[in-house]
Amino acid sequence: MVLAISFLEAPLKFRAPGVTLALGLGIGRMVFRALNTVEAVLGVLLLIAAAVIRASTATWVWLVITAVVLAMQLAFVRPPLSRRSDRVLAGEDGPRSHAHFWYIGLELVKVVTLIGLAFAVVP
Repeated sequence: MVLAISFLEAPLKFRAPGVTLALGLGIGRMVFRALNTVEAVLGVLLLIAAAVIRASTATWVWLVITAVVLAMQLAFVRPPLSRRSDRVLAGEDGPRSHAHFWYIGLELVKVVTLIGLAFAVVP
């Protein structure tokens, strides 16, 4: 989901014919809200499952790092992005937000941690 939405859907939607900035931002907000909700739910389920099966230390390390990255995105990066998109949708013109770069960087870290988690849980 992270790869498909963050690295395919998000940049491509603004290149589609007829998609205005406002429309793209509106779609993006809905899609990323849904993605982050699903990620949070799956993250909680994975934490519970890891506790139930008494996961290895490596699994816990990768899982906790992934959860921390998601928490950072939700707590520190999404709010400025939401405020910026609110201003753009209200018709304001201003400088681009550097929060996008933070979000993308954290998405890259999250992909690496998810791959690490996948290898950690394979016996």
